[in-house]
Amino acid sequence: MTALPESDRVHDFVGIGLGPFNLGLACLTEPITELDGVFLESKPDFEWHSGMFLQGAHLQTPFMSDLVTLADPTSPYSFLNYLKESGRLYSFYIRENFYPLRVEYDDYCRWAASKLSSVRFGTTVTEVAYDEAAEVYSVHTEGGDLYRARHLVLGTGTPPHIPDACAGLGGDFIHNSRYLHHKRELQRKESITLVGSGQSAAEIYYDLLGEIDVHGYQLTWVTRSPRFFPLEYTKLTLEMTSPEYVDYFHALPEHTRYRLQQEQKGLFKGIDGELINDIFDLLYQKNVGGPVPTRLLTNSALVSASYADGTYRLGLRQEEQGKDYELTSQGLILATGYKYAEPEFLEPVRDRLRYDSHGNFDVARNYAIDVTGRGVFLQNAGVHTHSITSPDLGMGAYRNAYIIRELLGTEYYPVEKTIAFQEFTV
Repeated sequence: MTALPESDRVHDFVGIGLGPFNLGLACLTEPITELDGVFLESKPDFEWHSGMFLQGAHLQTPFMSDLVTLADPTSPYSFLNYLKESGRLYSFYIRENFYPLRVEYDDYCRWAASKLSSVRFGTTVTEVAYDEAAEVYSVHTEGGDLYRARHLVLGTGTPPHIPDACAGLGGDFIHNSRYLHHKRELQRKESITLVGSGQSAAEIYYDLLGEIDVHGYQLTWVTRSPRFFPLEYTKLTLEMTSPEYVDYFHALPEHTRYRLQQEQKGLFKGIDGELINDIFDLLYQKNVGGPVPTRLLTNSALVSASYADGTYRLGLRQEEQGKDYELTSQGLILATGYKYAEPEFLEPVRDRLRYDSHGNFDVARNYAIDVTGRGVFLQNAGVHTHSITSPDLGMGAYRNAYIIRELLGTEYYPVEKTIAFQEFTV
């Protein structure tokens, strides 16, 4: 039988973007003959935070939070199978560390992507439209190809966030996502300022502090937070990444969910406690021979920034004291996280999507964001509706099992309903 041209074919779904979450969906749907899906990614290959592959940097979740295991422990796309095929399974076993290296996780994802028939790299989506008569979505690409599907799964990720104070700022400042690509140029400067207080900021500070006496730069670490707080990783807290907590959180009033979103940042945006201790120990070690040219500034919000003659002038506000002060620096690194931006290609179908009073997607419990309640699904970008589980790698397989159930109309992978010892609701 001759295959239909792509423009005449109607897929069950099109996945747009291929980060870890949609890649996991691709792995889990690959063996399901009843589902026909295709995944479109603009990059030429899989790439996951390559600018932060610092030596020894590892995930903050165990290897079981891979693409598939928590939905299907028998999947051939598991991290353990990757290690076996790579000849490193016994080495990983002897290492006795549950946390994969960041560069290793990226390689694992590349390995999985290379085995899939549904992935189309180098394919940039330019527009999504809806055909009312056929009841299908039309996905147009930069190369002129057309993909049609009954459902969409959005996995475009969260782009680097640049603070308002730095909008339009000149010079060669970087977001931490490009750190390793520009590290050598930074180290040739007389001064470097790092803004941010999460895991990425801590890793960069530790890396630059380790070589401060080699290059002789002034190193300053600025955070708006009152302290360099650790990621809370106790076991009862981890139960908040559970189906029960998602049910509880999603059912709360919208204003309560947004308040909790701010209050719970330390549950998924803190620093690994061991790294905090390593930073202190390195500071102590380097100060034995005399003061080291480095400063750690807390409670300091970046309120303004300008650039002239190779120097940044940063306006800071000590928030507890209510005092303003300035800092100058030749180099500037913004470890200011990532923030979801609605893709422009969705503009023609915005009338089919649901929004809350804050202008963000109103994500249903089943991860749908469209008016039908099962047509367009969202990966990540749902902290305001699904709590800290939204960006958590460990909940990716659970969410994908849930989405697959919605796409099929039947449960292919068991979807857990209760796993926690504690009760979240009355």
